[in-house]
Amino acid sequence: MTATETTGTTKTKPTTSTRKARLDLVTPWREGYDAMLAFDRAVGECSLDENLRNLLKQRASQLNGCAYCLDMHAKDARAAGESQQRYDVLQAWREVDLFSERERAALALTEAITLVADGHVPDEVVDAARVHFNERELAELVFTVVVINSWNRIAITSRIPLPPA
Repeated sequence: MTATETTGTTKTKPTTSTRKARLDLVTPWREGYDAMLAFDRAVGECSLDENLRNLLKQRASQLNGCAYCLDMHAKDARAAGESQQRYDVLQAWREVDLFSERERAALALTEAITLVADGHVPDEVVDAARVHFNERELAELVFTVVVINSWNRIAITSRIPLPPA
């Protein structure tokens, strides 16, 4: 029975997940994990706006289906003052007027990098990003997307459980 199923007239209460990670990827190879942390720290110190970075992390995590990262980055974004409405419609960002042209260019590049097997990263996507980002910012944008994709793959593979709400 799940937390939302009923027996008779009594509902069971949702409980905090007791699920454990499938793999420990930290203890067996600490150097690899430390390298990821250093990569993430460098991206966190780049010149891109924190709200933009959170937006890109959330979109890549949506595409990858990483529940742990979706939860974490939504909380980070709300703490940084991001609009709940923008996160509610992020999956349909092309359909709404809530994102700037700069954000749209970054989101398009995020999707192309994240879904690289679906046609690589088209020139027109990179060219559109170049209109809104200088060379350094463009590099920072690419590395932001690469690091979140790496974390998504680590979290999904190791099956890191959600923290308590």
